[in-house]
Amino acid sequence: MKLSRPDADIFVPPPSTTAPAAALARTTHLCVIAHQDDIEINAYPAVAACYERPGKFFTGVVMTNGAGSARTGKFAHVTDAEMQGIRREEQRRAAVLGKYNLQLQLGHPSADVKKPGHAGVRADLAAIFGGCGPALECVYLHQPADKHDTHVACLLRCLEAIRALPREKRPKRVLGVEGWRDLDWLADADKVGMDTSPNPALAKQLVDVFESQIAGGKRYDLAAMGRRVANATFFASHATDTAEGLS
Repeated sequence: MKLSRPDADIFVPPPSTTAPAAALARTTHLCVIAHQDDIEINAYPAVAACYERPGKFFTGVVMTNGAGSARTGKFAHVTDAEMQGIRREEQRRAAVLGKYNLQLQLGHPSADVKKPGHAGVRADLAAIFGGCGPALECVYLHQPADKHDTHVACLLRCLEAIRALPREKRPKRVLGVEGWRDLDWLADADKVGMDTSPNPALAKQLVDVFESQIAGGKRYDLAAMGRRVANATFFASHATDTAEGLS
């Protein structure tokens, strides 16, 4: 497998020794998303759907290099370049903890992702979506009402890549996940509720891995879990809760 940037990271979490291209081809659940920790915060149902389940293989793709993140507290004096390295290693640790099939970090600057037709971004996404096999059940992307411009740009680049595929090779299902906006305002008929109740200890550990963000000034650990609990309770006004967490 070859990606466009020399600093791109291709990681098959141990103990697997599967070649990256073969790991991609067997993917059943694929998440292509903007930043390190976006998978674990916004697309945990995809991870949970594959965790220790035979025949299910989760592949995570992070499109950007993580530059420009907030830095306070113990990370206040870390340079932006150093922070990118820290975030990359955190994402690798999450992949090991979550027993991912494959973790790709493309390393593109956000500005490049925001450019329609950027050659490197386009080539990488074509290779990723084209490299998935018939086992692919669902793709998890950002959603178009997200308030983060880079998230929306990632979604658009992914949709362009999927639409460029022959129709018979396109994913069977594509979901846009909550991020920098929830989907509480959307009509129920237009939402897909995904149970986040399984393995709550794992769910918390996956977010806690990203100390650079939490200790750096953003309490994503509390916010992510709080949103899931709130969704479960407020989703249906005239019925008792059917899950402990919902995305």
